[in-house]
Amino acid sequence: MSIADRVRVEDVTVLSNDWYILKKTTFSFRRSDGSWQRQSRETYDRGNGATILLYDPSRRTVILTRQFRYPAFVNGHDDLLIEAPAGLLDDAAPEVRIRAETEEETGFRVRDVRPIFDAFMSPGSVTERLHFFVGRYEPGDRISAGGGNEIEGEDIAVLEVGIDEALSMIGSGVIRDGKTIMLLQYAALHLFPQPVPNKATIAC
Repeated sequence: MSIADRVRVEDVTVLSNDWYILKKTTFSFRRSDGSWQRQSRETYDRGNGATILLYDPSRRTVILTRQFRYPAFVNGHDDLLIEAPAGLLDDAAPEVRIRAETEEETGFRVRDVRPIFDAFMSPGSVTERLHFFVGRYEPGDRISAGGGNEIEGEDIAVLEVGIDEALSMIGSGVIRDGKTIMLLQYAALHLFPQPVPNKATIAC
């Protein structure tokens, strides 16, 4: 259902156009009762992005990264942030971009990439729409050390973690990145069947 007929943009002011674009927009929105209400919002436009969870079903492992995120740091996260590989599209198709970003960050050349969903991660202020992917990997798929783009300030460590440990890291607060939590929960539901319990450990 389109809501374009319920929005009347009246004024747009660019507040910043340094790293990305910050705009202040004044508009009128037609409420559910038919009345028009004037509102003002700021939007941060950094383009759309893509993220992926590399997983090895036979060894029950996933590939994650660890890097410094200044916005998280200034909001009380005094540590590096653990994340799934991700990056902005920069006008490329999501699948094309995530393959290149994954190789740059982790050193893994992805063989198969499967889209699972897309989502707005912070729709109250950020315009970004994030495309989510999963892809199988094997240790032999790693062709370089990864580490990211030094010119862009990236200093990325690559982690191989068991899926059960990764899920426990969500509960303990070690993993706090939203996209990564979403991917790991998807993996728990759809990619990693629960191991069959050892009969010797089942109570009679």
